[in-house]
Amino acid sequence: MPTPPPLPNSRTEPDGSAVVRVLSYNIRSMRDDTTALARVITACAPDLVLIQEAPRFFRWRKKLARLAAASGQVLLTGGATAAGPAILCSLRATVERTEDVLLPLTPGLHRRGFATAVVRIAGARLGVLSCHLSLQKDERHEQAGMLLDRLAGMHAEHAVVGGDLNERPGGPTFRRLAEGLQDCRATAPWGGEYTSTPADPHQRIDAIFATKGIEVLGCGVPLDHPGITEADLRAATDHLPVLAALRIPAA
Repeated sequence: MPTPPPLPNSRTEPDGSAVVRVLSYNIRSMRDDTTALARVITACAPDLVLIQEAPRFFRWRKKLARLAAASGQVLLTGGATAAGPAILCSLRATVERTEDVLLPLTPGLHRRGFATAVVRIAGARLGVLSCHLSLQKDERHEQAGMLLDRLAGMHAEHAVVGGDLNERPGGPTFRRLAEGLQDCRATAPWGGEYTSTPADPHQRIDAIFATKGIEVLGCGVPLDHPGITEADLRAATDHLPVLAALRIPAA
């Protein structure tokens, strides 16, 4: 397979718009090789890291802060307070506000939540949401509606969502999100497609979505990205990351 062209680097355009690199990554509570995980994140050079399955128990904030520091990021919001989703960011981002949202609990199922923020990068203003949707089909579909409502309530013209959907693109929840948002991988394919599992990639259940006014420059799994090795991808966690380059209009 030929090496994909380089994904555009972060930059500020003369018109005040910003090219932003966004990484979505299920890190399995940092139970695997955290040094490999930090190397993968660092190599992707993201402005925003939308995490799923962040540590939620003993010293969870310290663990997330250490991962952020090791990968050139800072902890923005989320973790246990969002039932797993979290957001890291580079120093390029100026934080306007954050909010962690716990979703209604279905008895017998895992608690879910959203980590959300509004940030400014160069002249652009961007809503950000990290999610990890339910394993149960009906609850997952309801959570997609809550996600879209939450985006609308953030009052940010442009927004990006990253998450582990626990569903493939043909499923009703994935389609519901793709009807209201751009599925960045489908809009501008780049790199690899499948995100699960690193040892046997065969399904796309992790995705990045963007509102319609954002230009998607490329999105996919950074399999042949400089600085990323197959060994690190396999050792870091049980999902492959999704990396996108987006041009966000100036506010």
